[in-house]
Amino acid sequence: MKPPAEGVPPDAPSPVADAIGGATVFPARVAARVLRGPLETAVEDLLSAPEIGRILDRALSGPLPEELAHSMTRHRVFERILQKLAAEGELERLLDEALASPRTLTMLDQLLASDAMGQVLKRAITGPEVRAAVATQSAGFAEQVMGGVRHAATGLDRRVALSRAPAQFAGLASRGTALVIDALAILAVSVALGAAAGLVGSLVGGVKPAWLAGFLLSLAGVVVALGYFSLFWSTVGQTPGMRLMHLRVLPLHTGGRLSLWRALVRTLGLALAIIPCFLGFVPALFDSRRRALPDYVAGTVVVYDDSASAA
Repeated sequence: MKPPAEGVPPDAPSPVADAIGGATVFPARVAARVLRGPLETAVEDLLSAPEIGRILDRALSGPLPEELAHSMTRHRVFERILQKLAAEGELERLLDEALASPRTLTMLDQLLASDAMGQVLKRAITGPEVRAAVATQSAGFAEQVMGGVRHAATGLDRRVALSRAPAQFAGLASRGTALVIDALAILAVSVALGAAAGLVGSLVGGVKPAWLAGFLLSLAGVVVALGYFSLFWSTVGQTPGMRLMHLRVLPLHTGGRLSLWRALVRTLGLALAIIPCFLGFVPALFDSRRRALPDYVAGTVVVYDDSASAA
């Protein structure tokens, strides 16, 4: 027996075996090539037969579609397909082509211009959820602004004080800021009343002489200011400006709220402190309780609202 050639494995097939194997498989290849065309035609004829259509119709009308859907969901077929498309970048490409399509842009324009979309947007914008969100954001922004103003005013109170006053008593910066806010509120009310009075006067021919009209408007402003401070101090112990600055007016010894008479006296003392170029507030720089002229006249103190109970 002839030994195998060098470099050839012992069990490698010989060229003769390869030739015999190829000759054996060749008829099957030829038969498959010859029958491919008639086989495809036979399959097409089979699928187009009415009997096949009726069988498919009965199958689709039964539980097969539901079972197929459950099976595809259970085996996460769609998720795997999307993951495959996303991994290969095909999903992004398909989305880009769909969004860039002129047909898509036309459909979006028609949708946005439709009355139904307008009604949906109107209901969404005017809905209670949106109004609540806007109100919350506005209130939060205003509170942040006022918090910064209060912090700056409190720091200034400590720096400008010339005496060692307890921390609960409010200084000039906080009280002055509250007074400015109250003055703006009084001005707004006075302007509204003046506009209403002017409208009524125009209907009756006007108020003559002119000095009388000016006197009446000035008197109305004084009455508004007196009523403004007296009403708020005697009922809630703080004006709107003081509430924004977290300040409160308290009786000096008894605590609680001011009586209407004491609130009126304090309002007159406030006017006396303002008239000489606000010199009536200078004692607050030296007093141990930061009391100004209105506090001396009415027997009151002004404290930070969060420490009112302690005061």
